[in-house]
Amino acid sequence: MGESGALQLSNLNKKFTVEGEKISIIENVNLTVSPGEFISIIGPSGCGKTTLLRMIIGLESDYEGDIILAGKKLNGPSLNRGVVFQDHRLLPWLTIEKNVGLGLEGKKYARNRKQIIQDHLELVGLRGFEKAYPYQLSGGMAQRASIARALVNRPEILLLDEPLGALDALTRMYMQQELEKIWQQEGGITMIMVTHDVEEAIYLSDKVVIMSNRPGKLKKTIPVPLARPRDRASYDFIKIKEEVLREFHLQAEHQFSYAI
Repeated sequence: MGESGALQLSNLNKKFTVEGEKISIIENVNLTVSPGEFISIIGPSGCGKTTLLRMIIGLESDYEGDIILAGKKLNGPSLNRGVVFQDHRLLPWLTIEKNVGLGLEGKKYARNRKQIIQDHLELVGLRGFEKAYPYQLSGGMAQRASIARALVNRPEILLLDEPLGALDALTRMYMQQELEKIWQQEGGITMIMVTHDVEEAIYLSDKVVIMSNRPGKLKKTIPVPLARPRDRASYDFIKIKEEVLREFHLQAEHQFSYAI
């Protein structure tokens, strides 16, 4: 049996059929994620980042290769993988505590269900908002409730698809700090985030994985060996940011020359 939260992607290939023609979306992707790591996946629009995340979630089944979590090959969605999307997807007719409680399934949670929900609302800073409805929360608060719902049954891995993309710039920076705190407090949970924000990826991640233009391949993995909390204005932070942006610049140059 593998170690909890350890993820292995091996020789992944994914194609979509459009008007009878097969189009390659993901090509020969190999990636190892250690337990407790925070990984960000970035790349040009349409490169297959979200498709790759959907494959790990279990929402895509028609692909070649293997996705192995804790030594077991994945086969469809499971509660051992929590998911947070760009929009919070809270049910508007339920209170926040009931929305968070949706993440708890099975009799094993019946005895201490209320305490588990309360603990996770406190984890994301929403204590006192148990009886509130989603429309009564700000965008950042609603997204924190979504994170609590995804974590409430203690999944091995949390998958985040542009989780802060709908927030304004100041709220987004604040939520980046909050997400980092949540990850650290949970201790040992693996996180994989898709984002278009290079600075966000560097601020949060142990590694930044860069994907190429479609068909999406893993072009380069850049480690982020910076102490936390990170200073966005520091020389080392800016140096890593320049390295990531340089990779995008090279991709853009290649794409342009190819088009000519």
